[in-house]
Amino acid sequence: MNVDMSIWNLVMEAGLLVKFVMLSLLAASVASWMVIFQKRQLLKNAIKKADQFEEHFWSGADLSRLYEGISNSKNKSEGMDYIFEAGFREFARMRQQVGMSASEMVEGAQRSMWIALTRETDRLEHRLTFLATVGSISPYVGLFGTVWGIMTAMQGLSNTTQATVQSVAPGIAEALVATAMGLFAAIPAVIAYNRYSNQVGRIELRYDNFKEEFSSILQRQAHGLSKAPGSGEH
Repeated sequence: MNVDMSIWNLVMEAGLLVKFVMLSLLAASVASWMVIFQKRQLLKNAIKKADQFEEHFWSGADLSRLYEGISNSKNKSEGMDYIFEAGFREFARMRQQVGMSASEMVEGAQRSMWIALTRETDRLEHRLTFLATVGSISPYVGLFGTVWGIMTAMQGLSNTTQATVQSVAPGIAEALVATAMGLFAAIPAVIAYNRYSNQVGRIELRYDNFKEEFSSILQRQAHGLSKAPGSGEH
C-alpha cells in the first residue's frame, strides 16, 4: 500500500491539536518576516539619515539655521535631527532666561537630548523582543506538536494486531513536520534579532557620541555668550 508522504498531505492528515500548532507557527513565521522587513528598512533609513545629518552638521552650518530648517520641516524629525532639535531648543529657551549660568544651560540641553535619545532608541528597538520571543519559543512549540503527534500515532497502533514501519511512518512524519515548522519560524527570527540588535547598538552609540560632541559645542557657546551673544557658529 502506497502512502502519500507529501508535506501537504502530512499536514492535512495531522491531528487537530498538531494542526493548531502548525497554524500558530505559520502565523508566527509570517509575522516575524513582516517585522524583519520593516525593521530592515527602518534601520537602513536611520543610518542614512545619520550620515546625512553628520555631513551637514560638521560642514560648519549655522546652528540656528540648521535648527530652523529641521523644526520647520514638514517631515517629523528623527534620529540625530530629533536629538539636535531637542537639545538646541532647550538651550535657546534657557539662554533667553535671565540669570542662567553656562552650566545650567548645557545641563538643560543635555537632559533634553538624553530624553530624545532614549525615545529614538525605543523606536529602533520596537518589536525586536517579538523576534526574540519567536526565536526562543517556536522550537519548543514545534516539539510539543511533535510529541503530541507521536503519542497519538502510538495510541493508534495499540488497536492494530501488527505494527509495521509503513503503518508507523505517516504518523511520525506528520508529527515531525511540526518540529520542522518550529525551526523554520525560529531560525530567521534569531538571526534577524542578533543582527538588528547589533545595528541598534551601533546606531545608539553614534547618537550618544553626537550628544556628547554637541554638548561640548553648546558649552563653548554658553561660555562665549558675553562676547558673541546669539552666535550660531561652531
